[in-house]
Amino acid sequence: MIQKIAPEQIVSLLTGLPQWRYQPERGGSITRDFKFIDFNEAFGFMARVALLAEQHNHHPEWSNVYNRVSITLTTHDAGGLSSRDLDLAQRIDNL
Repeated sequence: MIQKIAPEQIVSLLTGLPQWRYQPERGGSITRDFKFIDFNEAFGFMARVALLAEQHNHHPEWSNVYNRVSITLTTHDAGGLSSRDLDLAQRIDNL
């Protein structure tokens, strides 16, 4: 079973992900907004994230409006933020 990260650990664990915002709602999640030159660039990024998410069997909640993409990560099975979210956030940042 996937373990939820304890709230007191979250701040220190997010130091390596400075552009992600912690949201305590729904047991905890992290969110990041991305802005691109145009829709094609945003959609290409979403396609790369989709392939990455599928490889790791961990899928984001996201939205796209023209050149903007907003991604939220949480682990539903754990009831909040887990190490899987932090790992996927780091991989997304590396794209």
